[in-house]
Amino acid sequence: MSRIDDSRPFVPLNIAVLTVSDTRTLEEDRSGNTLAERIEKAGHVVAGRKIVTDDVPAIQEIVKDWIADKGVDVIVSTGGTGFTGRDVTPEAMEPLFEKRMDGFSEVFHRISYDKIGTSTIQSRATGGVAGATYIFVLPGSPGACKDAWDGILKWQLDYRHMPCNFVEIMPRLDEHLKRGKLREA
Repeated sequence: MSRIDDSRPFVPLNIAVLTVSDTRTLEEDRSGNTLAERIEKAGHVVAGRKIVTDDVPAIQEIVKDWIADKGVDVIVSTGGTGFTGRDVTPEAMEPLFEKRMDGFSEVFHRISYDKIGTSTIQSRATGGVAGATYIFVLPGSPGACKDAWDGILKWQLDYRHMPCNFVEIMPRLDEHLKRGKLREA
């Protein structure tokens, strides 16, 4: 069973939060606020926070900038995962993934099912890795953001989480690019 190993140090990550919405402002962004609060409470740093309209090129521009920024370890987006014509976040994000994280979607839906039942199928939550940056695409509700953070991300983004976590493999995420050894030097 999973546990926290208190003999290991906590490693704070730099996490960027992107809200995808045609109607929200930072003041009204309950989902983005929920994520930012949880990120900081866990001891991580909110490395960036933006709101972007439901537009594939606009979403990709911000995400590509964050992927290229060595000061961003993780990107979490909220919004645009449904089925309406304006819901384009998975279409914007998934082409950027070098590796998909199917397990994230599966575990998210399991947690969500326990709370909202079959309505969870109305979300296309997804995750992946690009440029040694973890990317998580969440629905636009504060409840879904809480479920994803509290049930998955809080644990997997904590180096002390055992038996394994995302933090401990970060140095090897880009080994195919031969940069892993440069960081260690």
